[in-house]
Amino acid sequence: MTDTDSDAGPETETDPAELELSDAEQAALHELQLGIEHVHRAYGTLLEFHHELGHAMDRMSDAEAELREAGHEEWANDLRDDHLPAGAISDQWTFELVEEFSEAFLEDVDAFETRVRDELADGVDHVTERRQKQQLRDRARSEE
Repeated sequence: MTDTDSDAGPETETDPAELELSDAEQAALHELQLGIEHVHRAYGTLLEFHHELGHAMDRMSDAEAELREAGHEEWANDLRDDHLPAGAISDQWTFELVEEFSEAFLEDVDAFETRVRDELADGVDHVTERRQKQQLRDRARSEE
């Protein structure tokens, strides 16, 4: 990156150094953004849970066939009738949990963070990190 390259990011021309943010506002925005990042990580974990349980159910379906082949019709029927169609939590399948989390929580907190960032920082994301990056680059240039 050269001195003429923008440090504001692809979505804005605003220079983070020129934002009129108090230290408290910058700290609050930074904490909110870190929290949002953890919400997204939690969503990724939920997706992983959804996929893992799906693979488990595939294996249990295979076990149903194997139990039948081994002559254990009653266990195969119990697996088919009671366990394979059951929900993971409160009769919900994991895809429903993923959808509900995404639509009822993730989208809401993302929209909230965007509103706060738009108001406080002209929409600039990662203000703290962008300022830190610039400070470190300025320090390196001054040491040359």
